[in-house]
Amino acid sequence: MKKPELLAPAGNMESLKIAIEAGCDAVYLGGHMFGARSFALNFSNEEIKEAVKYAHLYGVKIYITVNTLVYEDEVETFMNYIDFLYRANVDAVIIQDLGMLDLVRQTYPLLEVHASTQMHIHNLEGVKLIEKLGVKRAVLARETDIDLIKEIKKNTNIELEIFVHGALCISYSGQCLISSLIGGRSGNRGSCAGSCRQKYDLIVDQKKINKEEYLLSTKDLNTLEHLGELIESGVESFKIEGRMKRPEYVYLVVKLYRKAIDEYCKNKKIQMNENDILELKKIFNREFTKGFLFHEKETDLMNQKRPNHMGIPIGKVIDYRKGVVTIQLYSRLQNGDGIRILGKNDSGTIVTKILQNKKQKKQVEKGIIEIPYKESVQIGNTVLKTTDKKQLEEINKIFSNKNRKVPITLELELIKNQKPKIRLFDGKNKIEIIGDNNVEAAIKTPLSLERIQEQISKFGDSVYQVTKMDIKKDPEIFISIKELNELRRKAIVTLNEKRCYSYPYKKCGYQREVPDFPVEKVKTALICSENHYKTVEKENLKYIYVENEELFQIHKTKTCVIQKLPRVLHHIKPNQNLVLVGELGSIFAYPQVFTDWSLNVVNSYSAAFLFSLGVKKVTLSYELDEKRMQLLITAYKKRYHAHPNLELIIYGNEEVMISKFHLLKQFHITNKIGYLKDRFSNLYPIYEESNFMKIYSPKPRKMFSIDYYDLGINSLRYQFLEESEEQIKKVMKNDLSRKNRTIKRMDS
Repeated sequence: MKKPELLAPAGNMESLKIAIEAGCDAVYLGGHMFGARSFALNFSNEEIKEAVKYAHLYGVKIYITVNTLVYEDEVETFMNYIDFLYRANVDAVIIQDLGMLDLVRQTYPLLEVHASTQMHIHNLEGVKLIEKLGVKRAVLARETDIDLIKEIKKNTNIELEIFVHGALCISYSGQCLISSLIGGRSGNRGSCAGSCRQKYDLIVDQKKINKEEYLLSTKDLNTLEHLGELIESGVESFKIEGRMKRPEYVYLVVKLYRKAIDEYCKNKKIQMNENDILELKKIFNREFTKGFLFHEKETDLMNQKRPNHMGIPIGKVIDYRKGVVTIQLYSRLQNGDGIRILGKNDSGTIVTKILQNKKQKKQVEKGIIEIPYKESVQIGNTVLKTTDKKQLEEINKIFSNKNRKVPITLELELIKNQKPKIRLFDGKNKIEIIGDNNVEAAIKTPLSLERIQEQISKFGDSVYQVTKMDIKKDPEIFISIKELNELRRKAIVTLNEKRCYSYPYKKCGYQREVPDFPVEKVKTALICSENHYKTVEKENLKYIYVENEELFQIHKTKTCVIQKLPRVLHHIKPNQNLVLVGELGSIFAYPQVFTDWSLNVVNSYSAAFLFSLGVKKVTLSYELDEKRMQLLITAYKKRYHAHPNLELIIYGNEEVMISKFHLLKQFHITNKIGYLKDRFSNLYPIYEESNFMKIYSPKPRKMFSIDYYDLGINSLRYQFLEESEEQIKKVMKNDLSRKNRTIKRMDS
């Protein structure tokens, strides 16, 4: 049984160092560009260099997140950044963008690449595809359950990485557009607004049916109790989420998972301490769940009460008057702790003064206390502790001691009339340093073995700790303490250089062969009902896409009817027909495919990569505007000397989220459509089908401003969700191929 890598998050240098002190094997972090956590402090280029050197001294790897979508006009900057990271000796880069993955793999074939969870890899075929491309590791979707993980591991040779602790997204990562399309802050571009943590009402038949307001807010993932089964699955890396979290959080979570992994690998069992879970809850929790890894009940997945830190309950309000709250306390509270009092409007404060029996106390274990409190609260309200000052102080005290050391073996030879020799071995690297002067016979007082041992083992502030020492010496010898110190110093410097390894640098050219597609001006439509089909079949459409299986079976004999496969497929069935697909596994499995918007194509490299795999048509991402479409097409034609077969969705409600969680089912709603109502009274249609929940945008996109055929698009798509026959006919009258609208072309 191989011990899995424990992979820790770091949003800044302090978090990186404290994660290493806690015992992680690797750290993932982002720079100031192209990272999916743009609101973390992140690392400057100089800090990345420092982080790599610091981590490598401790034997810890550094992975850099460059896992956002990259627009055409950003590619040169992106590749310059990759080149910098490569030369800085990072151990791997984590990538989402398909085109950039292909470009990096070709340009830097020796640079290790990991496929981000944003790439939406959730089935065996998807893993096989990226394995074929030379990717070293796949970060699986959080929704992948343990049985499928085992199946993937058994049938592939690529490394697998899974999330084991931290915040969950309610939508499949890389497939959530709600923040981008509604608020202009793209999760695929690193600036997610956390729309799933906002308040919503569930509307069915024009009535609100929910009590709790945070309908899409999940609990936090916690797999400590099931870590043994995950270890047995053979997964190479266990990832902790938390680049936005405080350093103390990172330390505590990493420390507990380090302890659990080591314990299981040694004893085949994990002794869970109730106090460990309590400490986790104090540092941060939205309540805990096993997520989809272990088939958690959907009702146990969500925390719809509130989306932020829950803290731990420590008391009840028994009185409030004149800015002072009286609390029945049943757990420790001290000055500097943070509390929140629940009520109609939750409020919180940092405790600065505690009175018990009219005496001021720094700390109280239990009993009746009074504290100043500005906000008015009600008798009976629950008091939560959200920050534990003592906990933070203890963690920082441990960190300040820097107890993590690299164990080394030291050998020392002190032979008369020969130069002294010191050898250090860290388990991987072995170095030898020879002194400048010969060891002499002692004239007066010989240097004792004890004195030599004491002096040579003083490794001070270095990362090393001597765990085994072998000294070979002649009797009655002398060597100066200064020379012993210099011998040790040179040995440390040399071993440091060995541990701060450099990867071989190799840069190659990029090339992709792609077909030259004919220029076309066609229209397609995606439908979801028989009434839709009857309406659109009268139009001059090249293809009609049908996702509903029953509806497809009725019309599959028509040459224009194409099946749209779900963008989440845990097990892929054989299919030789032309299909519209929305995930990587289907591209690997099926011989004839069009790709949908959910492949997130925003640059010419992604389009070319898909065409080189045999894809016959590529649908562009919803996150492209007209300017960037033109940049993409112009660059494509210039680089590949060919015309791309691109489709653009010009009308329809966008799917802003897809989830394994079923909101309607939670409220026992069947055979009806529900709507999420946000604080601006927008209504988002909710459909539950094929074991998944889809949430759509409140209003359909309408891109009728220019002639997209003139731009270089071959195919324009309409998508119909709830439209009536009259509405469809009205939309279809916007036949752009007959209009004389043009767009001013930009210089290539």
